[in-house]
Amino acid sequence: MSRIKQCFENLEKTGKKALIPYITAGDPSPDHTVTMMNALVEAGADIIEIGMPFSDPMADGPVIQLACERSLAAGTSAKKVLKIIADFRETNKVTPVVLMGYLNPIEFFGYQAFSDAAKEAGVDGILLVDLTPEEATDVVECFQDNEIDLIYLLSPTTTPERAKKICDLASGYVYYVSVKGVTGSAELDVDSVKKHVDSLRAITALPIGVGFGIRDAKTAAAVSKCADGVIVGSVLVNAIAENKDHQKEFIADALGAILSPMRSEMDA
Repeated sequence: MSRIKQCFENLEKTGKKALIPYITAGDPSPDHTVTMMNALVEAGADIIEIGMPFSDPMADGPVIQLACERSLAAGTSAKKVLKIIADFRETNKVTPVVLMGYLNPIEFFGYQAFSDAAKEAGVDGILLVDLTPEEATDVVECFQDNEIDLIYLLSPTTTPERAKKICDLASGYVYYVSVKGVTGSAELDVDSVKKHVDSLRAITALPIGVGFGIRDAKTAAAVSKCADGVIVGSVLVNAIAENKDHQKEFIADALGAILSPMRSEMDA
């Protein structure tokens, strides 16, 4: 059983929901990331999404765009991202890790070569923002062969027919984008989120994670009432930006201070 599936099953048994933080690998420096990942786990993370820096992250707002720029300026590459995950796996063999990024760096690396390397590093899932179902066949097979879950985005404008097609290809969980726009944009409408999540449950048995627009413990708890997972990104990445000149332990503590109240409020 995959780590992602095991994680959701364990949470269901205890009546809890998954808290899934996102940070960009290598921001502000590659040697900071493992320390931050460990801090996120200590603060209550169930799954960690790790962003692979890319020069043109079109689905992301300014906060994560700047994180990608800082990471690339620090020399982070796809190989270094996988090395970061392998280092994390030296002490943590339980927490699922999902890579989130764009197709270009992986195509350059080679689909099969990247999939093999990701498996060896300890990656559990991958979300490629710009990989459409129509173009996914060869890519899906590479990752399926290595038992790496393919996670897909669904949005408020995704039609039921297309949502069904996407969910049939997906594994691990599906990521529902709660707002129209890029990461870090718009205000969260929880009633609308619940309506869409309920519709998705009619077409898939996969867990449903909800991201975009979750900024604090209150919104995290509200979303956790209708979703299986709460995905938190821009508020954490912004905290890294604000503290980028501090020691990595200081930044890690800042992330924990944001995530821990979310965990407490969700569990309450």
